[in-house]
Amino acid sequence: MQDLIKSILPELLGKLNLSFTDIRVDDADDTMIRVDIDSTDASRLIGWHGETINSIQHLLKALIRSQKKLERSPFIVLDVDGYRKAQEEKVCRIAEQKVDFVRRKKTRIALPPMSPYFRRIVHLFVANHPSMQDILTESIGDGEYRQIVLRLKEGSMDEGEELVPSIEAGDDKETKDAFENLDV
Repeated sequence: MQDLIKSILPELLGKLNLSFTDIRVDDADDTMIRVDIDSTDASRLIGWHGETINSIQHLLKALIRSQKKLERSPFIVLDVDGYRKAQEEKVCRIAEQKVDFVRRKKTRIALPPMSPYFRRIVHLFVANHPSMQDILTESIGDGEYRQIVLRLKEGSMDEGEELVPSIEAGDDKETKDAFENLDV
């Protein structure tokens, strides 16, 4: 898969007139292929709120699916100069803060709606973090409004307890801003 990506992506970027200096493919993880692009013009490659890099990622997956005659597109994540990695880290930090709130208040909390990609990042982060084994994540809602609920695993809450939204009017600006600009 690495060789195919390294042959398709430079040609695709060239046809789109998008410059890059290096492309690295990491397929060590069986569930995801991470492609890091170095560029002198990263903002142009990323686009407004990640629209350009998302579109290139979609095209790359479609081309690979077509050329390899796959039933499903491979799970590929394009990153430019660490942009997406920084967003992933931000989402994980916020989830960690909200887990602390869930433990202190013995309640559950809903994170703001986010893309399937970032929901997956949060689910995996909580599930694989050794200090968060007492926390359960679940996705609720539909479409663009789908969000993650964090709660304690063992019945430490009342059954009829109301879901606490992560962001309410007047909540801290830093958390609001952090979730407004997630781009995947």
